[in-house]
Amino acid sequence: MTAELIDGKAFAAGLRARVAAQVPTFQAAAGRAPGLAVVLVGEDPASAVYVRSKGKSTREAGMESFEHRLPTDTSQQALLTLVEQLNADPAVDGILVQLPLPRHIDEQEVLLRISPDKDVDGFHPVNAGRLATGIDGFVPCTPLGCLMLLQDRLGDLSGLDAVVIGRSNIVGKPMAALLTQASCTVTLAHSRTRDLAGHVARADIVVAAVGRANFVQGEWIKPGATVIDVGINRVDGKLVGDVDFASAMAVAGAVTPVPGGVGPMTIACLLRNTLVAAHRNAGVPLAADVLASIDRPVRP
Repeated sequence: MTAELIDGKAFAAGLRARVAAQVPTFQAAAGRAPGLAVVLVGEDPASAVYVRSKGKSTREAGMESFEHRLPTDTSQQALLTLVEQLNADPAVDGILVQLPLPRHIDEQEVLLRISPDKDVDGFHPVNAGRLATGIDGFVPCTPLGCLMLLQDRLGDLSGLDAVVIGRSNIVGKPMAALLTQASCTVTLAHSRTRDLAGHVARADIVVAAVGRANFVQGEWIKPGATVIDVGINRVDGKLVGDVDFASAMAVAGAVTPVPGGVGPMTIACLLRNTLVAAHRNAGVPLAADVLASIDRPVRP
């Protein structure tokens, strides 16, 4: 058996295009384009690449990109003041503070200061609570992208057994909540789970977000299962995921590659969240059927 590849890059390109197609309608109603503010503190090379990529994608979607690049020695108070200014700016619909921050800055305090209504990263505890209780809010972009790929591949997820490996606030916990809302039977596992292989062997869906290169072995996977690999690890100069790709391909029904799987979905979902935030902040309705067509396009 050879698994199918789940092309996250192609799905993300389609999602970005669907978001961009809605921007002129919003602009006509609100008199402005949606706006995303990205804040970078310091000169971390990887973070700088991400910020450039986000800015480019934002502009390509017809949105306003507000980039704030601050020196490494920026004080916590100065950063908090900037966040408050962005909270109050009606041209800014989404605020993203690029992580990690320099060690002298309390990341949690900064994230708490972002308005939940502009928290397009979905990291604020208010949005985490909304997700946990089934209230509309903003979902972290990576797990939201994973759910879209799963629904595009499998359709209705009701009744499927799902294992999420990794319990981070950014991926693992919100992923488990999303799958629960989709009526899956969900196990939230991690590196200390007893008989992890046994749990994986029963799962129709496996989402690996544990941060260990090639951790999940193909022999663990249920034949025909769908495997979503969130991991990004560098081994011998190459990017690999949390799933041993070669052995998984021999057993699973479908697998996301690394790179080219989940990664491109993160920025696409960031743009999607910014579009939703813009409608809410400007009081411009976004019809449920339109949002559904953005998130889950109807196949011809």
